[in-house]
Amino acid sequence: MICNKEDLKDYLQNVAIAYGIKLGSVKERFYYSILDQNWIFYRRLRLVEYYKNKSKNFFENIYFQILRYRFKKVSIRLGFSIPANTCGKGLAVLHYGSIVINANARLGKNCMIHSCVNIGANGGSSKAPQIGDNVFIGPGAKIFGDISIADNVSIGANAVVNKSINEKNAIVVGIPGKIIKYEEKLWWEKNRLKLKK
Repeated sequence: MICNKEDLKDYLQNVAIAYGIKLGSVKERFYYSILDQNWIFYRRLRLVEYYKNKSKNFFENIYFQILRYRFKKVSIRLGFSIPANTCGKGLAVLHYGSIVINANARLGKNCMIHSCVNIGANGGSSKAPQIGDNVFIGPGAKIFGDISIADNVSIGANAVVNKSINEKNAIVVGIPGKIIKYEEKLWWEKNRLKLKK
């Protein structure tokens, strides 16, 4: 959770690494801040979280309301329904498209989510999945119910997971999702990214 400016900076740096972008030069910062819709989404998400979690004076509260409106606009444009304070640092969403995360769900750090993913509650319950660190969620995966997913799990494309996966490094595929094997290498290590474990 982002509680101060140091946390905000750390989260934004991790997002940049997870997304594979370099913010070294002024030209790169300008390009990503103006033209890259995913980076705009990430920045607004993390800024909304920062201002939501901190105590605000009158002017900061007005700025927070403007931020929320701008965040909602970019979310609708990209097809993302990702509420504030649900995802840890290092979140990577590489493609536009429908992604829905329940407000009660929690994702750990360094998770990758592909398009058409739904992470939600089941049958009107308020309880939603609690997902660990370094989890890879393939395109079209559905994860729902009062379940937990261990660290370093990879969930395959179009898998439906409605039971807890308590074993680390598992690869889960199918309907319903079942463990087929184990993989020690993390998704971001395979992509040669240098995220923090």
